[in-house]
Amino acid sequence: MHREFSDDEVKKRKKAIFDSMSPRRQKHILKRGYDKWDPFQEPKDPIDIRTEKTKRTSQVLVREFLQSRRANGYSNAYARGVLEICLGIVNNDERFIAMYEFSCWYRDLLKKEGHE
Repeated sequence: MHREFSDDEVKKRKKAIFDSMSPRRQKHILKRGYDKWDPFQEPKDPIDIRTEKTKRTSQVLVREFLQSRRANGYSNAYARGVLEICLGIVNNDERFIAMYEFSCWYRDLLKKEGHE
């Protein structure tokens, strides 16, 4: 949007957007710095179209995983858990990476000690 308008026009539009906001939101922007604020920045990709290393969306990963599981079905809690860890791993959230690494380690430990 910046390239389509002159600097003066961008400033006018920015001020108009700022003036139309609630006082609470204005205060939040002023706290961070009005000059740093860019109301024209492009939005991030929605979570449902982001892909990970295999070029699959989280929705596709979850569906493929759940279809590969029990033929007789699974609970809603199970499906929610799959979705939650999938989103965490795809978004590279340390908490979920730790859960994944622990799960892999624990599986290997069980195999090593003959429990599986």
